[in-house]
Amino acid sequence: MWSKSDSVSRCLSALLLAGSLSSPSGGLGVAGAKHIMIPSTSFESQANFDADWNYNYPWGTDHNGAARMAKGQVALSGGAGAGTVTLTARKVTGEKPATHGGKQIAIKYLSGAVHAKEHFNVSRGGGYDFAGEFRATTVRGTWPAFWLTAVNGWPPEVDMAEWKGSGKISFNTFNTSSSVRARDVAYSDAASFHKILCEIRDENGRDVSAKFYMDGKLIDTQYGKGYVGQPLYL
Repeated sequence: MWSKSDSVSRCLSALLLAGSLSSPSGGLGVAGAKHIMIPSTSFESQANFDADWNYNYPWGTDHNGAARMAKGQVALSGGAGAGTVTLTARKVTGEKPATHGGKQIAIKYLSGAVHAKEHFNVSRGGGYDFAGEFRATTVRGTWPAFWLTAVNGWPPEVDMAEWKGSGKISFNTFNTSSSVRARDVAYSDAASFHKILCEIRDENGRDVSAKFYMDGKLIDTQYGKGYVGQPLYL
């Protein structure tokens, strides 16, 4: 989870990840799953957080936007049964520019990002459920995201939920930079928490399916070519 620009993004009850076998669709449950990789208690204390998460992006503090990630922009609250992580952006001046794709990008904000210590690799016959409850802004200039991206090269990338400042929420799967399945839908009541679930499954030993749910409703089903066996950052 990271807040890519001027935004506040929160995830309640942490992240539930179910590995190996399929679990029932349409909810946050993981019945039938073999292993919970990140428990729902991982935001309840600093010790719990440190066991499963790191700060910033997996590759550092900068990416492709006007925000630089900083540990100080990440806060834990809520305690037992209500653990919440809050990512907050604040405007800054005087920061050294970021470099992305050979171009310099002016840094206008410090923001927060966290990534899982674990890598996620869909094996033959396997899959994962990625789930959480989020409150994210959709105002112009913001870009919170809950996503998977390749450890080695790019793609794969699955945007399990992305709020790009348009008033909508996006669900995307990249096969190449020009071959992407994207679904944008209206995102009402941004002041409330919403349940996001993405079920990723091996389809044929090479490709994966990704089913995207919001508040228990199936929004879209997409496919990633050659994703099986490819390690992913969360």
